[in-house]
Amino acid sequence: VSHSLFKSSVDVSGLAETELIFPVAALIVLCFFYFSLFLMDALLCFYHRNEDLKQMLESSKDSAKLDAMKRIVGMIAKGKNASELFPAVVKNVASKNIEIKKLVYVYLMRYAEEQQDLALLSISTFQRALKDPNQLIRASALRVLSSIRVPIIVPIMMLAIKEASSDLSPYVRKNAAHAIQKLYSLDPEQKEMLIEVIEKLLKDRSTLVAGSVVMAFEEVCPDRIDLIHKNYRKLCNLLVDVEEWGQVVIIHMLTRYARTQFVSPWKDDEVVEEYSENNFYESDEEQKEKDRKVKNIYTMDPDHRLLLRNTKPLLQSRNAAVVMAVAQLYWHLAPKSEASIVSKSLVRLLHSNREVQYIVLQNIATMSIQRKGMFEPYLKSFYVRSTDPTMIKTLKLEILTNLANEANISTLLREFQTYVKSQDKQFAAATIQAIGRCATNITEVTDTCLNGLVCLLSNRDEIVVAESVVVIKKLLQTQPAHHGEIIKHMAKLLDNITVPVARASILWLIGEYCERVPKIAPDVLRKTAKSFTTEDDLVKLQILNLGAKLYLTNSKQTKLLTQYVLNLGKYDQSYDIRDRTRFIRQLIVPNEKSGALSKYAKKIFLAQKPAPLLESPFKDRDHFQLGTLSHTLNSRATGYLELSNWPEVAPDPSVRNVDVAESTKEWTGILGMTKKEKPTEKFYSESEEEEDESTNTSSSSRCLESNLHLHCLENCIFRTKTHELLHRMSGKGLAAHYHFSRQPGIFGDHMVSVQVTVTNTTDQKIENIHIKEKKLPPGMRVHEFNPIECLEPAESITVSMGIDFCDSTQMASFQLCTKDDHFNVNIQPPVGELLLPVTMSEKDFKKEQGMLTGMNETSATIAVAPQNSTRLVIIERVVKAANLGVVPSGQDNIHRFAAKTVHSGSLMLVTVELKESSTAQLVINTEKTVIGSVLLRELKPVLSQG
Repeated sequence: VSHSLFKSSVDVSGLAETELIFPVAALIVLCFFYFSLFLMDALLCFYHRNEDLKQMLESSKDSAKLDAMKRIVGMIAKGKNASELFPAVVKNVASKNIEIKKLVYVYLMRYAEEQQDLALLSISTFQRALKDPNQLIRASALRVLSSIRVPIIVPIMMLAIKEASSDLSPYVRKNAAHAIQKLYSLDPEQKEMLIEVIEKLLKDRSTLVAGSVVMAFEEVCPDRIDLIHKNYRKLCNLLVDVEEWGQVVIIHMLTRYARTQFVSPWKDDEVVEEYSENNFYESDEEQKEKDRKVKNIYTMDPDHRLLLRNTKPLLQSRNAAVVMAVAQLYWHLAPKSEASIVSKSLVRLLHSNREVQYIVLQNIATMSIQRKGMFEPYLKSFYVRSTDPTMIKTLKLEILTNLANEANISTLLREFQTYVKSQDKQFAAATIQAIGRCATNITEVTDTCLNGLVCLLSNRDEIVVAESVVVIKKLLQTQPAHHGEIIKHMAKLLDNITVPVARASILWLIGEYCERVPKIAPDVLRKTAKSFTTEDDLVKLQILNLGAKLYLTNSKQTKLLTQYVLNLGKYDQSYDIRDRTRFIRQLIVPNEKSGALSKYAKKIFLAQKPAPLLESPFKDRDHFQLGTLSHTLNSRATGYLELSNWPEVAPDPSVRNVDVAESTKEWTGILGMTKKEKPTEKFYSESEEEEDESTNTSSSSRCLESNLHLHCLENCIFRTKTHELLHRMSGKGLAAHYHFSRQPGIFGDHMVSVQVTVTNTTDQKIENIHIKEKKLPPGMRVHEFNPIECLEPAESITVSMGIDFCDSTQMASFQLCTKDDHFNVNIQPPVGELLLPVTMSEKDFKKEQGMLTGMNETSATIAVAPQNSTRLVIIERVVKAANLGVVPSGQDNIHRFAAKTVHSGSLMLVTVELKESSTAQLVINTEKTVIGSVLLRELKPVLSQG
């Protein structure tokens, strides 16, 4: 176009202005036209870019919908905006294809908060999805529902959370815990109802749920410590198996809990020295009494020790946050002698990325102030590398300064000399400050450090010189009488130093100690008076102070010079300088208007100043919990929960005890009677009425005797059958037997307790009996008993061990060893010993049984011997065969038992329903169908045999 407009070869330079207007205007119009076309194409492209996806989502074919959803989720993963597809996607939320439904919920979880109005239209579909057979759909529906931040659906969310908290799937229960926090932030008035759900979920034994519910607890009701009491030991034992971020949350919560429930383990460091030596005149009894007091100063609570023991393995975690959480727990809870075990793990984290290093080094800096010995063996790990960023260099320097002592100071000073030459000027300045702190803290090297800093005054770098001057000034304040030569040297450097802070420091030093340099001080004032108008405000203030001090101490030489400086300050542009000038003039130059204060001018200006304290900037951070945002910022952050002080007297530890057996009230419900306490009878009756009353009480007790016998039978823990572990002939005189004690939680929540009785049938003692060479199936674990040092002839000893059978009846094989021999042995559990009794009501039993139908139900019809049809015999035989708890029943012909598997916590529900003609229906409902089938096979002969 331009070519056609200017195709003539006429010289346009001489044309009139009007002759060029039309071709240029045509060119502009043409450009605008093409730009409009381009813009329209772009808009049409933008408008139609997702049309193909919308058409695929509206297709009748599931394959097209699935392909579209995969592409949409891929867009989300790449960070692209797919919100405009929300109406088309939400239509498919009710799809019967499970794969499509999963992807739809993935999309909805991302955009439900942004498109709340459209999401509300499908809320009935989300509610139906909460009943879906697939656990992923149920969990996703709950997540989408809790993401709709509209107050009107709060009741629906509350109901959904309550139902999800009782779901059989731990994944759904985990999402219920997450939803609790969202609902609380939406409507805090629901707090009381949410606390009930949290209390219920805290009792959950699934490791998948534990971290999420503790997070909800910390968010909603962190002050309700009473909810943790019964779950404390369970959380300690589950800790190793919880996912990493759940471990961090639980450890921080247990740290706060422990500080309220246990006494300080640091009391053993407060032993008074008067008990250490025996007084010449005191008796042995008095000395023994004092020794007893020393020994009883502190005894660690077993629950306190449980927490420390169970968190120690997590120091090997690959997650830096978990290691840091355990480190802060040991710092705040462990005895000082045990806290050092975290040092190596924290040093290991210094090989991580710089963000992790920064947080870890900040915490080490705080620790190294109070307990230097923890990190002294790792001194070289804190040496600065040239590749470290400034923030890491500064923190390492801080730690090295904290760890400095008489033994390593020479090595550190050589290291610091290298750091001063660094190209990083901020780091070099920090190094000079560190040298000053070392000189203050370690008096043996004060002179050495001071001489080194004086040498730095000749450095070419102004920042290094300025920082050296400031540090020297602080050091000279500690011993001014011995360093007159240094002050003179610094006065000579004043002409070359230009940094305001350094110049101000030199002037302050000369003014403060002007009597020690009487010839130099007036000359310095003369030089600075010449350059007064060009100086920085900070330097001007010190020139005024120097003039005032010299006026008071050497008025003959400096009177006129001081008045000249005061006149300059009187008309300075800065009001600070003008105010200081008026103040000094009235104070040192008395006149009629001067007040009584002028007579004290010398005391005011020449008063002895306290020496500055060179302290670590991390000294005041120890009141914040390590590893928290507040500690990092050195300021209280929103949501920070303070650690309480140790109690003087530990609260009642029995609140953490958990009763495994059935409660008295529920046993009473089974018996259909009310327990009555028998009053204590007096030895002598004071009247005949009391005798009659005593007689009546005795007779009523006899009437209840049979029922109480039944109660005791149900409530006791049966001693199970004893099995042979090692025959005395095979064991060369060493015999061993074992039985299952049915005592829960001795070695861990997942372990079955086994009691082993070892007998020496020889005439010689057997030494060092222990377990070795365990050959276990995958997942199975054995907690060994403590080695038996010596077993005398004909002596027996019973020890306890724990085995995690992983809910299987596979054998645990290992070697039982002595000092001289080893024997291969194995323990195989009956299926009934893989269970723990559960307390539940008849209503709860029926509800759980209703959820465990279909493939989760196993049943059989058996012939029951007449003598086995009474309630007492059925309970005795069933409970003896399997570790089941009796469930109250309102029907005489139906007997219910409940338990859970030791390893996974899966419910095991057993029902015995007596029929006519001496038959019974035996039904077992459980997710563990294999264990259920084996248990059914073992219970059948128990009930049918005579």
